[in-house]
Amino acid sequence: MFLLNAHRPRKRFGQNFLKDAGVCRAIVEAVAPLAGDCLVEIGPGLGALTGLLLQRLDHLHVVEIDRDLAARLEARYPPKRLAVHTQDALSFDFGQLASPGFRLRIVGNLPYNISTPLLFHLAHFADSVADMHFMLQKEVVARMRAEPGGAEYGRLSVMLQYRFRVEELFTVAPECFDPVPKVDSAVVRLLPKSVGVAGESTAISPEDFALVVAAAFGQRRKMLRNTLAPFFTESELEELGISPAWRAQNLSLADFVRLSNHLSRRGNLASNEP
Repeated sequence: MFLLNAHRPRKRFGQNFLKDAGVCRAIVEAVAPLAGDCLVEIGPGLGALTGLLLQRLDHLHVVEIDRDLAARLEARYPPKRLAVHTQDALSFDFGQLASPGFRLRIVGNLPYNISTPLLFHLAHFADSVADMHFMLQKEVVARMRAEPGGAEYGRLSVMLQYRFRVEELFTVAPECFDPVPKVDSAVVRLLPKSVGVAGESTAISPEDFALVVAAAFGQRRKMLRNTLAPFFTESELEELGISPAWRAQNLSLADFVRLSNHLSRRGNLASNEP
């Protein structure tokens, strides 16, 4: 299916190549691509998933930062089947690939060294996405799915759960990769939520929402009276049903939306704060 030893993994790109054919098939079955889907694979690497996806798709986009690997893929597949974007996924405009009536489906074995910032980047394109399936470090998946009150609950949990339903599908052992990582992995599915008119579950200003979440978790051991002091007085927090003595991990998604919307309605937008 692919030549595992023909390319030396590069640490700077966080390359751990998936080599287990059974896991590759399981991921493709979870994605269940249809011929006409507009599907994008992030970090195709040696093509373990790419070939299987192309067995079901008319055309596939891949985003690969490694020029050597990108060239190998371009030599193997014609442009009418595979569009290779030799770019950094962290700065790639995924929205450019969407078209009316064809929302993006995104899949990939994400580099673990950039998985968190990449997930934040991808969240910006939620309105253009039908679903996303990723292989990630199991610890990251736990943070994505975490509920309020636990140590794993944080900024990533809130920001992703605001835009997506997060579902862990199955775990993958380290031995399924080359080189073998020191951590377990998991495959996760993200399904965009419908975010419409601002209300109890929708932020008036996504920018204000993101800033409040970042501020609250910026020093997660501190109480909200300190972390949110630039935006709210203690009395305001209490009026909103938030104890100033709480910490960020005590707040639910709805609490963050309520705080953000109060700030936006007040007119002193957090996005305008220095």
